Amino acid sequence: MDLNDIRDAFDHVAKKQKLSYSKSQDIVDQIGHEIEQALISIQLAQESQKSILTELMLKLNAIGALQQLEGSQKELNISVTKYQKLLDKLLYPDISKVYRTADYDAHVVNQILANHFYHQGLFDVGDSIMKEAGEPEATALRSLFLEMHQILEAMRVKNIQPALTWVSANREKLVQNGFNLEFRIHRLQFIELLRNGNRADALKYARTYLAPFASLQENEFQKLMGCLLYSGRVENSPYPELVSPSNWTEITEELNRQFCTLFGQSYKSPLSVAMAAGFEGLPTLLKLANVMAVKKHEWQSMKQLPVPLELGKEFHFHSIFVCPVSRDQCSEENPPMLLPCYHVLCKQSIMRLSKSSAQVFKCPYCPAVATVANCRQLYF
Repeated sequence: MDLNDIRDAFDHVAKKQKLSYSKSQDIVDQIGHEIEQALISIQLAQESQKSILTELMLKLNAIGALQQLEGSQKELNISVTKYQKLLDKLLYPDISKVYRTADYDAHVVNQILANHFYHQGLFDVGDSIMKEAGEPEATALRSLFLEMHQILEAMRVKNIQPALTWVSANREKLVQNGFNLEFRIHRLQFIELLRNGNRADALKYARTYLAPFASLQENEFQKLMGCLLYSGRVENSPYPELVSPSNWTEITEELNRQFCTLFGQSYKSPLSVAMAAGFEGLPTLLKLANVMAVKKHEWQSMKQLPVPLELGKEFHFHSIFVCPVSRDQCSEENPPMLLPCYHVLCKQSIMRLSKSSAQVFKCPYCPAVATVANCRQLYF
């Protein structure tokens, strides 16, 4: 949903409110000034009180406070009304119309909610949900995420030991996946020692922990050794990016990502991803629900949306293949099949093509002939 129009309208209302306030304040100041002048004249008895009050009344009438305040307030009210109409148009106050009755497994839902909070490090909230729902005290993933957050919290205070312990225990898997977290963590500690002016300690640390990576990380190792000349002032070295605080943040996020990957978990909470995808697809669903308002039964029983639901690339987790013959989207029951000529059709299309020719059929896109047996399933 594009919120630029809402933001612009809000800025316009805020501007009108500031102008209205400023104008009202000016009018109040003018009235206050005239009253103060009248009081001073009365105290000095320069004229009769009646003439002073009469003159004050004329000045107040000339200011026209009521008319000016009403005009300013009217302009503000018009802007607020337009803003409210825009909100009603772009933000739907009632989204229940897209709700569809579905059977949910309460146990699974409770597990998803609890695991979401464990994923976020909110263990007390997750435990409370499980307790109130009458579920076991902890899910299988609780201890896993607890270990992860203990490592991440230690990294945020620049304590690398828990992270190194975990990386060492999983070194083979991380190396197989092409990650050099161990070297990058030691590099952080080495730079931290240099930044504090501990050249001797930094050199000792490099010999103990960085030297084993010298042949694998030759360029990086040379940079780090060059930084020894700038102990206490690494920011003035040719490599000032090495002292950027963002380096700690990046490694912490990478640890989070690799921890989840190694144990088959999503880097982002599945619940938060599902919610975000739902928010993005909500406008399309609301339009469809409005169109089908007179067909409530069809909406509830519909198994597939009649319109495409476009989501951002961050929600694309695998490729989607649509058969060029049947125009059907492939699924587990109807997977894509690779022909010997390297064209791809869905399984149902192949079966229809081969039915009348004893399992032998011609590719619809080239002269090649194939059989069902020599077609290979691509995925699912």
